[in-house]
Amino acid sequence: MKKKIAVTDPNECMTCAACVVACADKFHKTTYEEDSCIQFNFKGNDIKIKACVQCGKCAKNCPEEAITQNKFGVYTINKKKCVNCGKCAEVCPFGLIVYKPNGTAPNKCIVCGACVKACPAEILYVMEKE
Repeated sequence: MKKKIAVTDPNECMTCAACVVACADKFHKTTYEEDSCIQFNFKGNDIKIKACVQCGKCAKNCPEEAITQNKFGVYTINKKKCVNCGKCAEVCPFGLIVYKPNGTAPNKCIVCGACVKACPAEILYVMEKE
């Protein structure tokens, strides 16, 4: 079974950023957009909500093998193995790995559901598929 954050209808997004703030608060105890593993932006008149699709490119490019896939198909970062080189953030096709060169190990979506719970429009959900 594979889990990831999914969106029912991005056009229903209220652009309130509650999901972004909830994620940043969960991992960094901040409300800064750059500390969030979920993002949204505008493409023309459409809203694009970006969440990790659990593709594994970060894991394939980690020289320390600090990123592994759990039984739910979610890639997680082992903070003890990570040397904060930033290779995972460089290869993320969506730019969703929170990396700070002088900080601690990077963060990525672990499908914790904080963003789902925070969304007042109720358009985010945890997708589970075989």
